[in-house]
Amino acid sequence: MDLNKKNMKNLMFLIVFAVLVLVGVQRIENLAAGFVFLMRIVFPFILGGAMAFILNIPMHFLEGRLFAKAKKKKLVRPVSLVLSILFVVAILQIVLVVVIPEIAATFASISKNIEAFLPKLEQWLTEAFPDSEQLELWIDSLEFNWDKILQSAVNFLKNGAGNVLSSTVTVAKTVINSLMNFFVGFVFACYILLQKEKLSVQVKKVLYAFLPRHAVEKTLQVAALSYKTFSNFVTGQCLEAVILGTMFFVSMSVLRFPYALLVGVLIAFTALIPIFGAFIGCVLGTFLILVSNPVQAIGFVILFFVLQQVEGNLIYPHVVGGSVGLPSIWVLVAVTVGGSLMGVVGMLIFIPLSSVLYALFKGWVHKRLEDRGIHDI
Repeated sequence: MDLNKKNMKNLMFLIVFAVLVLVGVQRIENLAAGFVFLMRIVFPFILGGAMAFILNIPMHFLEGRLFAKAKKKKLVRPVSLVLSILFVVAILQIVLVVVIPEIAATFASISKNIEAFLPKLEQWLTEAFPDSEQLELWIDSLEFNWDKILQSAVNFLKNGAGNVLSSTVTVAKTVINSLMNFFVGFVFACYILLQKEKLSVQVKKVLYAFLPRHAVEKTLQVAALSYKTFSNFVTGQCLEAVILGTMFFVSMSVLRFPYALLVGVLIAFTALIPIFGAFIGCVLGTFLILVSNPVQAIGFVILFFVLQQVEGNLIYPHVVGGSVGLPSIWVLVAVTVGGSLMGVVGMLIFIPLSSVLYALFKGWVHKRLEDRGIHDI
């Protein structure tokens, strides 16, 4: 090998990299502790970036649609930010004032319904299978000692309260740290949103100052593609979940099914998980209604599949459509892999992430084919 200046530079880089990897492997515990410490420092800014990303979705809509023809351009940005914050706060307020009390009342009645449902289930199974001894043994085991369950809950609360009181300082410190992280993240998010263009120019200057032009252009292209993909996915998925949950709430209220609001909220939240989410909500909703009225539970399952067909064929293509740009088979792979690695959060993140990687790989393949002069495939 010709040891010119460029080759010597590459060789020195490989040697330094190998030494760093070797030291890192030997000091893996120290690296892990350092990573945790670093994450504690940057966590408020990561939280602020997530807040800015979420708030920027309605803010971008307000700036581009509602205030596009406004004369006082200087006021458009702060007014849009304030309205976006009020919009998010209003949603949280609706959840706290309307949804949570209803859900609490629903859970309070579930135990009574279960207690009343068990004798009916026992009678029905006995009439349907009169000669099954194993079934009779299983039925006899279906007895809930509610006094014992209540006492266990009381003991748990007492122990929990004792633990909390014994570690008041720790709890107070955790609360203060959480509030501080939220406050710093919120201020950082507001600064990002108010100074978007200025920050974008500064980042570009830094990139062009230290990286080759082609690397900077590729980085900016990937960043723009990532933002567009994640933004479209979050917007479409949330809107679809709200529409689906509202459809279930309205239809169940009209048909006088029990727990209409609770089931609607459950399906709306679980529908945020692509492919599997709505079916998880269906299972939970069917169980709740089954306890109250088995016949209505069958009707709910039929209603679920009808509304799923309406949502899948009419709503989803128009609301979400091809915004993610990922074939169905790869959506399934992304959901499965993301769920295995990171749970529900992984299911949500891996779809737009896989879409970005898919688009980059697709573009790279097309470029390779063009460079080789292959156009007839």
